[in-house]
Amino acid sequence: MDEKLIRIEEKEQLTLDPEFYKDVKQAAGVMKFIKLNKKWVADFMLVETAVEDVDVMVEFLKEGEVTEKEVDDAYAKAEQAYEELAFKSTLNRPEDELGVILEINAGAGGTESNDWAEMLYRMYVRWAEKEGHKVSLLNFQKGDTVGIKSVELSIEGDYVYGVLKGENGVHRLVRVSPFNAQGKRMTSFASVFVHPLVDDTIEVKINPADLSWDTFRASGAGGQHVNKTESAVRVTHAPTGVVVECQEERSQHMNREKALVALKSRLYEIELEKQRAERDEIESGKTKNEWGSQIRSYVLDDRRVKDHRTNYQTSQTEAVLDGDIDEFLKSYLMWVKN
Repeated sequence: MDEKLIRIEEKEQLTLDPEFYKDVKQAAGVMKFIKLNKKWVADFMLVETAVEDVDVMVEFLKEGEVTEKEVDDAYAKAEQAYEELAFKSTLNRPEDELGVILEINAGAGGTESNDWAEMLYRMYVRWAEKEGHKVSLLNFQKGDTVGIKSVELSIEGDYVYGVLKGENGVHRLVRVSPFNAQGKRMTSFASVFVHPLVDDTIEVKINPADLSWDTFRASGAGGQHVNKTESAVRVTHAPTGVVVECQEERSQHMNREKALVALKSRLYEIELEKQRAERDEIESGKTKNEWGSQIRSYVLDDRRVKDHRTNYQTSQTEAVLDGDIDEFLKSYLMWVKN
């Protein structure tokens, strides 16, 4: 904390320079640093105060001025504050501070898998809304009859990537299918990809000559409208083969801007993966995004959702599908840290 306080003071001194705000990108980075680190300090002081309160309550108990229950309550409050800070301490990489671009793709299985992909989409949107994050739909492809084939959305907020990065992988649904006349138990799969959403503090250089653009007509989520103009865009990055589509906006110009941000986010993540592999080959083997791996099962008729990496599970299936996934997110990050 002493080091953080010194760094905050140094950055605040920079803001006093009359020339500071002339470089908008640099100013944004400094202000973001100050904001995030002040939050760290505030959280630490909260824990420190809570622990000190327990010591005081114990002394009061000895004097007969408080009850054992009051001491237990103070201890529980301190413990919760400590656990929250310990969880946050896992978010220690620069990219952890960023938002995300989250992509969901239905697996093989037609109607059942398309419905499952839409259920996951709703789960993440509900989680983001509960956290107060901004959600924007970037790309949406309907299923042939129900659900979705694929969807891509951005979630903007502090530390969203750090919290959601463990969601990469295959999610498995087991349930009695509402689409099966015989009422059979069906298994469906959908893959989730989480990319850090680059902002003005991250520089990703792209050679315009490496990009090829296509335009097409866009339809809204659920098919409410069909654009009469080719406002949707698709960009392909030749060196990596990365392809990004965006059809959120009615304006082709705005879709091109958002597609570029999404492309930079993908390329940034590719570079992060290279750095992680070089930095610690053993640890990266533990945490590396394995797109084909099954990370979690949602078994609805047995009322069980289980993460296969951490073994954390809950019987609150409805709550999880309604966006209550914080314990899964925390258990993964603590598992990786340990």
